[in-house]
Amino acid sequence: MSTMHVPATPVVYSMPDVEGVVHALAQFVLTAQHEAIHKKGRFTIALSGGSLPKMLRGLIGAPGVQWDKWQVYYADERVVPLDHPDSNHALCRQEFYSKVPIPVENIHTIDVSLLDDLEELCDAYEKDLILQFASKDSARFPIFDLILLGMGPDGHTCSLFPGHELLSEEDRWVAYLEDSPKPPAKRVTLTFPVLNHAARVAFVATGEGKQETLATVLDRPEEGLPCSRIRPLGGLLYWFVDDAASAQIAYPKTEWK
Repeated sequence: MSTMHVPATPVVYSMPDVEGVVHALAQFVLTAQHEAIHKKGRFTIALSGGSLPKMLRGLIGAPGVQWDKWQVYYADERVVPLDHPDSNHALCRQEFYSKVPIPVENIHTIDVSLLDDLEELCDAYEKDLILQFASKDSARFPIFDLILLGMGPDGHTCSLFPGHELLSEEDRWVAYLEDSPKPPAKRVTLTFPVLNHAARVAFVATGEGKQETLATVLDRPEEGLPCSRIRPLGGLLYWFVDDAASAQIAYPKTEWK
């Protein structure tokens, strides 16, 4: 029988409010963690910035989290020092790491000694990924257990912006841009092939301000917004949203259980 991988169909969970999203997301992450650790003794996860780190607060103090087994990477990062206000790492540390016992050595940051050489910076982060994945998973691209993403008002995710040349990157695991339409201009990001090889990808989007973009992403994927292009091959794709964000979508919602 053929084992052709087909792009994942989005599963949309819409909760009455933000706290409902926080609670469901925590349960979801725990399930993904348990399965990954049971299979291979570790849990590889990539995080984004924006409002996402704060949405992970449901995991703080939760029973069953095996923090020492987490290996945390960034779906994208701003090319700034790690304590800079624009740094995704600084945001994650403030909202999440400072409240949970993930070992520091399990949090994989960019190499700040290479901030002036974006090519080298990407190569170094790619090498970090290779150390984690290549010897364990025999695939062309790393297979994250879970990648957690946000959605920008223009439909961007990670640092993959509408109309940008990085949308067509097919080979690199990590790429850089110096012309981000949203400051800061210099960023590094995981590429679509990496995002689309994950076992699970989950978007988190809340609030009325997301209504129009979410409707475009889910109801009109042919418009090609970056968020619409994330359809993991052989993996699973989820959206955790609140009713305020999902008010305009025609796409079917699935009840969270």
